[in-house]
Amino acid sequence: MSAERLKVLLPSSLPLDPQLPPGVEAIAYDPEQPVPVEHRDAEVLVVWGNRGRHLREAAQHMPNLRLVQGLMAGPDQLLRVGFGPDVTICSGVGLHDQTVSEHALALVLALVRRVPQSLAAQREHRWATELAGAQPLRPAGPITTMLDARVLIWGFGSIGTTLAPLLAAMGATVTGAARSAGERAGFRVVDDSGLAAELARTDILVMLLPASEHTENALNAERLRQLKRDAYLVNVGRGVTVDETALLDALASGRLGGAALDVMQTEPLPPDSPLWDAPNVLLTPHNAGGRPVGVDDLIATNVRALLAGGACATSWPDRPATIERQGSSTGGSGGVVAVRSDGRAPISCSASPVRR
Repeated sequence: MSAERLKVLLPSSLPLDPQLPPGVEAIAYDPEQPVPVEHRDAEVLVVWGNRGRHLREAAQHMPNLRLVQGLMAGPDQLLRVGFGPDVTICSGVGLHDQTVSEHALALVLALVRRVPQSLAAQREHRWATELAGAQPLRPAGPITTMLDARVLIWGFGSIGTTLAPLLAAMGATVTGAARSAGERAGFRVVDDSGLAAELARTDILVMLLPASEHTENALNAERLRQLKRDAYLVNVGRGVTVDETALLDALASGRLGGAALDVMQTEPLPPDSPLWDAPNVLLTPHNAGGRPVGVDDLIATNVRALLAGGACATSWPDRPATIERQGSSTGGSGGVVAVRSDGRAPISCSASPVRR
């Protein structure tokens, strides 16, 4: 593929200025509208804030498409809309590490420091004497400090390995859970065989799982029963990974200390959802990410890889290349090796080439 004929469509929903090779034509388009007919000959489509029906149209009517570069941490939307098997799909793994980690940390601290209870008292115009004054450092029931807290991050990819040191710096013992056990970024990681034992001693469970058929309702009634009594749950991954009926039961029974959810099974959350009024629950409207960092470098890197004649970074093996993972897909690994189907040298590239 020559640079002279390569057209790249960039969404106008972000201020983008990737340093593309000479001759590559970059065209801005409105992601809230269908791709203009005159630009449906493009080979590269960068996706951010697109409507699902417009992506389905693009999948059907862009015959030259070779690369779809999503800027979302997960590929689930792109894999649903029908892009052909010859189209490489890359996600924005790594672009949201810092911002999602910040949000996860905020939710963890809000639960531990009893912010939902304080907000409830505030709505009642009541000074919460039960939260004020002298307090035991380690009371019976849910923890109230990060000191010596045991945190399990289920889905220990690039976001998890960014969040873990922040929690550890506050005195917590952090463990990851992924498809393969071992050590990652200096933290112990358990696999499925060790998950039940780890849940039983977990004070705070942070969910960072992607959406897939393997992770749907991963945190179900059985797993919730395995979780230490009075533990907290934080979900900043995908809503489909938590069985909400089982979660509501655990909250209503008092077995779970509380939950902070940035993602839900149905979004926007319906007004009649019982989650709105569940005890000790903090809800945020899927705003942990939304601010990708290092986008220009990622787009430029993957366009250059495409021009070099190889597959770009991707984690989904039904695409043009066979994928050999560097780490677990459970948490969205930050780097992959794309092995070319024609037998030529593989391309190794990070899903986010710039770490900030």
